[in-house]
Amino acid sequence: QVLLQESGPDLVKPSQTLSLTCAVSGASITTSYSYWNWIRQPPGKGLEWMGSIGSDGTTYYSPSLKSHASISRDTSKNQFSLQLRFVTPEDTARYYCAGRIDGEYWGQGTQVTVSS
Repeated sequence: QVLLQESGPDLVKPSQTLSLTCAVSGASITTSYSYWNWIRQPPGKGLEWMGSIGSDGTTYYSPSLKSHASISRDTSKNQFSLQLRFVTPEDTARYYCAGRIDGEYWGQGTQVTVSS
C-alpha cells in the first residue's frame, strides 16, 4: 500500500516561504516512470496542479507558479518537498501531495493559511 503524508506549517506570514514535505511509504520515489505531485485547493475553488518531480528528479511546474515554486526530493528519506516563495493570502489552500505509480495515491492534505 502506497501512503503519502504531508507535513509543514499551518500558518505562514505573507512574503515568507512556505515549505511542505511529503513522506512516502510503500513505494520508492525513484521507481521508474513514477511522478510525485503537489496539488492545492483554495477555499471554495477547484484543485490546482502545482508541479511534480519525476523518478529521475526532473521537475515540472505549472506556468503560473514556476517563478516562485520549487520542488525537490530527498531520496535517502524517500520524500519530496515543495517550497513556495513570497506567499500571499491567495496561497491559502489545502495542499496535497500525490503519487502516480501503478495507480494514483493521495495524501490527506494539509491546510495552510497565509495571514499576518
